[in-house]
Amino acid sequence: MNTKNRRTTTLLLVGLLLPAITGLIDTAEAEDPDLAKASQNPVSDLISLPFQNNTNFDVGPFDRTQNILNIQPVYPFNVGKWNLINRTIAPLIYQPIGENDDEFGLGDINHTTFLSPAAPGKVIWGAGPVLSFPTATDDVLGTEKWSAGPSVVALTMPGRWVLGGLVSNLWSFAGDSDRAHVNQMLLQHFVNYNFDKGWYLTSAPILTANWKVDSDNRWTVPFGIGVGKIFRIGKQPINRSLQFYYNVEKPDTTGADWAFRFQVQFLFPK
Repeated sequence: MNTKNRRTTTLLLVGLLLPAITGLIDTAEAEDPDLAKASQNPVSDLISLPFQNNTNFDVGPFDRTQNILNIQPVYPFNVGKWNLINRTIAPLIYQPIGENDDEFGLGDINHTTFLSPAAPGKVIWGAGPVLSFPTATDDVLGTEKWSAGPSVVALTMPGRWVLGGLVSNLWSFAGDSDRAHVNQMLLQHFVNYNFDKGWYLTSAPILTANWKVDSDNRWTVPFGIGVGKIFRIGKQPINRSLQFYYNVEKPDTTGADWAFRFQVQFLFPK
C-alpha cells in the first residue's frame, strides 16, 4: 500500500475510533431502550449512518490481513401503510494479493430496498430487491458484473430481545464477459439482548455461499459474539459495538480464520 493509501486508511480509522473513545467516558443518562432496539432492526423507520469496519485475519495461504470498511447509509421513507427502507453498502477494501502485494480502493456498491409494513405486528418483515453495481476501482476488488436478486428479512422483539434473520441472493446479468458469473447467497441471523443504560450483547454473523464453486470452497460460516452501547455526544445518539468471529467453515484459498468487527452508527431518530 502506498503512503497516500495508508494515510487515507488511518484517517478513516481515526474518524471511527474517536467517537468510540469519547463514548467510553460518556456519563449521559440511560438511553431509551426503544432506540437501541430500533438500531438493531434492519427495517425500522430510523435514519442512520453506520461505519462498519471488518478486519479479517489469516487470509489465504500466506495468512495475510484484509480490511473492509463498509459505509452503510440507511434512509427510510413512508408511503401510506408501507415503509421503503433504502440501505446502501459502499465498501473500502484493503486487499492482500499473494505474499507481498496489496490493493486499496472502492469495491462493488450494493443497494437494497425493503418494503415493510409501517405498522408491523409481532413479526416484523421486509422484502425487496438487492442490486450490485460494478464500481470497484480495481478488478481484484470486485466482480466486474451487474447483479440483482431478492432480499428478505424477518424479526421479532420480545421484551429485551431482538431476534431475526436476513437472506439475499445475487445473480449476475451483465458485465465483463471474461469474468465469472455471480451466484452468491448472504445469510445473516442476529441475536441481541438489551441491558439497562444502552448496553447490549449481540451476535450477527454473516454467512455466505458462492454457488459457482465446488462444495469444499463454497461456504463461509462464522461464529462469535460482541458487545455494544448506545451513547451520546452532545445530543447526537451513537451506537457502537465490538464483535469477534471465528470461521468454522471457509474457502481454502481465500477465507479468513477469524475476524474483528468494529462499528460506529450515527442515529437520527425522528
